Amino acid sequence: MRLMTVGKEALSVGHPEVASQKKDFLTNHLVVVGGGAAGFFCAVNAARQNPALKVTLLEKSGKLLAKVRISGGGRCNTTHSLFDTNELSRRYPRGQNFVKKTFHQFAAADTVRWFEERGVRLKAEADGRMFPVTDSSETIIACLLDEAKRHGVDIRLHADVRTLQKPGEDWQLTLADGNVLSARYVCVASGGAPKASGFDWLRALGHTVAEPVPSLFTFNLPRHPITALMGVSVEKARVKIEGTKLSEEGPVLVTHWGLSGPAILRLSAWGARELAAKEYSFRVHINWLPGHTGETMKELLHEARMSHASRKVANQNPGLPNRLWLFLLESVGISNDQRFADLPAKTENALIRQLVDFVVDVAGKTTFKEEFVTAGGITLGEVDPNTLMSRKAPNLFFAGEVLDVDGITGGFNFQHAWTSGWIAAKTIASLSAAGFNK
Repeated sequence: MRLMTVGKEALSVGHPEVASQKKDFLTNHLVVVGGGAAGFFCAVNAARQNPALKVTLLEKSGKLLAKVRISGGGRCNTTHSLFDTNELSRRYPRGQNFVKKTFHQFAAADTVRWFEERGVRLKAEADGRMFPVTDSSETIIACLLDEAKRHGVDIRLHADVRTLQKPGEDWQLTLADGNVLSARYVCVASGGAPKASGFDWLRALGHTVAEPVPSLFTFNLPRHPITALMGVSVEKARVKIEGTKLSEEGPVLVTHWGLSGPAILRLSAWGARELAAKEYSFRVHINWLPGHTGETMKELLHEARMSHASRKVANQNPGLPNRLWLFLLESVGISNDQRFADLPAKTENALIRQLVDFVVDVAGKTTFKEEFVTAGGITLGEVDPNTLMSRKAPNLFFAGEVLDVDGITGGFNFQHAWTSGWIAAKTIASLSAAGFNK
C-alpha cells in the first residue's frame, strides 16, 4: 500500500512504520473508499467542515481522479448549466426521483460556486456543458488535491478494500495487502462495476444491487458502407430505435465503427437496460433532416424538378454535410451528373426514404472514449437521499456511481458525484462533531 504525503499525518513510502504496519485502528474517523470525483468531494468537504475529524481516502489503483482527467476530451465537463433542479433531475434515466431530492441540497449552481470560491471559474458552452475556463481537467484535479492537502486528508494509493465488516461500534476494512483499518464512518464511492460480482462485498452487508449494464456507448455498424464517412457530423438528426419508444434528436457523428454523438449517447443511456436485453442487436431509423417528413421532402424535390429541371441533383444539397449528401445519392443510384429532369420517380422516392428514414442494423456497442459509465448499483430505496446514509447499516454512506443513478452525457454524472459526495460529507461532519462534543 502506497501512502501519499498529502495529509498532515501521512507517512511517506518506505517509512519503517508503513513497512511494519498491519493494523490501523483509528476510531472516530472517516474512511472514503474510492479516489474519484465523488470520493474526493466527500473527503475534502468532510475534513473542511469538521477539522477534528480524521479523514482517510483509499484508492485501489495508482491513479487519482482518472475519469476527471479524461472527461470532455481532457477538459473536464464539470457540470451542466441547468440551474433548475427539476429540469436537472430529468436528465437521469435512473435515479430521477432520488436526485430531485438531493439537488435541493447541492445542485449545479452550488458546484459552480464551490469551485469559484477556490479560484476555478467555469464557463458554459452553447449546449449547456460547463468546463473550467482553462479548458483543462488538470485545473479541477489541482483544486481537489489542494483542498485535500489544506484539510489534512490522508490519501492512500494501491489500497484495495476486500472486506467491510462491523464487529462492534466501528467499521473494519481489510485491504488486499493485509492492512486493517478501523473507522467510525465509511463512505463507499468506488464507482460502478461491469459485473454484479463487483458488488459482492456490499451485498454481504445486506444491500441489494440493481444489475449493472453499460450506459453511454456508441452503436457499431459492422461493414456498413456509411462508416467510410468517418468524421462526418450532422448537427441535428432524429434517431429512433425500432420496436421501442426510444427517440432522440441532436448531433450525430459517423465513426469508423458506426454511430456516435450526443443523440446516440443519450439513446444508449435511456435505453441501457432495454438495449442490453436485445444483446445490442437492433434496428435504427435516422431522419437526417428532422424538419422534414416524407411528404415535405417530396414537395421540395418536386419544386426543384419544376423550377430547375436542368440542374444537377448533386448541386441541390438540402443542408447536409456534402460527403453525406453524395453518399445518399450514390446509395440510390444517382450519379453526380444526373439532372432533376432525368430523375425517375422510383429513384426520387428511394432518395426521400434515405433522407428521412435511413435504416441501419446495429450489431454491438463501443464504450464512449474511455468514459465507462454503468447503469445499476446500490438500490436507492436502501439509501436515505437526505443524508446518503445506508438504511441497512448506520454510519455507512454511499456517493457517486456506486448508487443506481446515472445521467445522460453533458456533465450530469459528475454533478451527481459532487452532490452525493457533498451531502455525505455534510452528514458525517455533523455526526462526528456531535460525537466529539459529547
